[in-house]
Amino acid sequence: MQVSERIDREELCADASSCAVNLEVVVNNPLQLFRVKINLLDINDNSPEFPISSVVINVSESTAPGVRFPLESAHDADIGVNSIKTYKLTANDYFSLDVHKGGEQGVSAELLLQKALDREKQSVIQLTLTAVDGGTPSKTGTSLIIIKILDNNDNVPIFSKSLYKTSVFENVDIGTTIVVLNATDIDEGPNSYIVYSLIKRDQSQILRLFEIDPNSGAIIVKGNIDFEENNAFEIRAQASDKGHPPMSAHCKVLVEVLDINDNKPEITVTSLLSPVKEDASIGTAVALVSVIDGDGGKNGMVNCAVSNKVPFKLETNYKNYYSLVVEGHLDRERAHEYNVTITATDEGTPPLSSTSIITVHVSDVNDNAPRFPEPVINIYVKENSQIGAVIHTVSSFDPDVGDNARITYSLLESFKNGPVTSMININAESGDIYSLQSFNYEETKTFQFKVQATDSGVPPLSSNVTVNVFILDENDNSPAVLAPYSEHGSVNTENIPYSAEAGYFVAKIRAVDADSGYNALLSFHISEPKGNNLFRVGTSSGEIRTKRRMSDNDLKTHPLVILVSDNGEPSLSATVSIDVVVVENTGDVKTQFRHVPMKEESFSDLNLYLLIAIVCVSVIFLLSLISLIAVKCHRTEGSLARYSAPMITTHPDGSWSYSKSTQQYDVCFSSDTLKSDVVVFPAPFPPVDAELISINGGDTFTRTQTLPNSEKC
Repeated sequence: MQVSERIDREELCADASSCAVNLEVVVNNPLQLFRVKINLLDINDNSPEFPISSVVINVSESTAPGVRFPLESAHDADIGVNSIKTYKLTANDYFSLDVHKGGEQGVSAELLLQKALDREKQSVIQLTLTAVDGGTPSKTGTSLIIIKILDNNDNVPIFSKSLYKTSVFENVDIGTTIVVLNATDIDEGPNSYIVYSLIKRDQSQILRLFEIDPNSGAIIVKGNIDFEENNAFEIRAQASDKGHPPMSAHCKVLVEVLDINDNKPEITVTSLLSPVKEDASIGTAVALVSVIDGDGGKNGMVNCAVSNKVPFKLETNYKNYYSLVVEGHLDRERAHEYNVTITATDEGTPPLSSTSIITVHVSDVNDNAPRFPEPVINIYVKENSQIGAVIHTVSSFDPDVGDNARITYSLLESFKNGPVTSMININAESGDIYSLQSFNYEETKTFQFKVQATDSGVPPLSSNVTVNVFILDENDNSPAVLAPYSEHGSVNTENIPYSAEAGYFVAKIRAVDADSGYNALLSFHISEPKGNNLFRVGTSSGEIRTKRRMSDNDLKTHPLVILVSDNGEPSLSATVSIDVVVVENTGDVKTQFRHVPMKEESFSDLNLYLLIAIVCVSVIFLLSLISLIAVKCHRTEGSLARYSAPMITTHPDGSWSYSKSTQQYDVCFSSDTLKSDVVVFPAPFPPVDAELISINGGDTFTRTQTLPNSEKC
């Protein structure tokens, strides 16, 4: 610490007996407050000075020796030993100098008349009064005293007291009398009539606040008296008679100002830390607070505290200096700022108080990870959807702000379903999930992956959400006709006897559809009937049978075109061409898969052999199929008797519903099931037109469909 410019004690402290400069030093890390008091020592750099360079004193020639005449005191801006030490007077025959040390005014001097005056010998006496201070070396100041010797009025007024003392409360009403002076003159007539006045020299402030009644000697308040500006006054008064020349006497009035509690405490806030981090530890200093009350005594004693419920408190540093510190846990997400109300109350009667509100802003730290609305997201995507289309947009929320709340998204590989980055991608900023390929329901029905949301804080925080993607079936596969009518473009031939009755079995068309649900529900129709419409086909079974007996008018060859259509939107179809030939001899009848006719007039040996062959083939086929299904069910840890699965249900209006409830189903297979689909009926076996559940091999989810006519196992 060093002095930056010249220090003048007299400019800073005037006539104060002691002079000190108070400094406040704030040290950061850790925050501490030091108060430094510097005492300024006086040097003898000022000479004594008289208010006026010359004084005229009128002295009656009849004045008796021993009369004293008060002289104007000199003023020395220095204090202590450097102030005025004594007065000296030039040598003369009539007057001597009486120096008084101590008292209210320090060192003062009076002229003492040594012998009687004679105006006729000397009408004017000029003396030089010298004020000497006690410095080393000493400095002096002079004033010329001109003594005019008057005649006649040879008695001066005399005050009852040379020093009056009184007290008055500050803010006393204007016009209040605080003291009444009393002076007397033993002369008679005009020479004894007293007029009171206040000395005007060096009393400009006194004259602004006080006045004296010239006749009664009452000193009256005429201005606002403030204890905080002046706690005491010294009034110099004068009593003069009306003689010729007039004679005067002087006195002093000491007025003590009594304090009243008329000043509220003043709160000054110096913000040191704004904003404060939400993870600030307890005891962290936020601001410095100082409180000043201009009153004195108990009226100036102040108690200061935080008056509202906030996680801050005041700690005392030095006298009326406080630190505002963190007292509790801060959370920006609950409150981003606090209005701290500080109340200061003095101990006066009645007490006065003042408040100050400090707004403390709380800055964010990365203490919150991004949050997804749900832990699992289910996405339904139609197969054959456009590549690059947005299939879903994930979003998350981070209650932090700024970079701590700026979220980026990324994909996490799923080892269970293999890499998904070849199938989808995600926009790191928006969370849009794009498809990188066109999905095929027949190849992939569902897959799963995770999306990670990461904020940009330091260190970054993240959270995950599981995404299930379900591929919805589209009618993108036409029905496929099974052997023996599967050769595209070929015309198949079936022979029937002329004697066939109505309902005679001609052939059965078998077809499958790689789609599922309603898209795989097939129906059979005769597309191009010719002749007299001799044949009909089962809409759901695909069996071609005769509608009536043959007649001589019927053709020998009947070409039929069977249309196989699925139930999708739009519907897809396939056709089968069959020529039905009417033969006379039943031995010429040949079919690919001949079933027992519903009605026959006779049961020949040939028919018996054919029936046995068909039964054998069917038994072998069924045994093979059952063995295959048993192996498949064993691999999937399922049961042939019961199958438990969640349900995704398709409705006729095209909507889908998903059920997490687990149901058990009896499993049965038809002999014409040539693909990996298993038709499952809820136990017990449902009636015709009941709900069927088609479960593809290895599928996790199933769909239900309503069939107009189902085959029995």
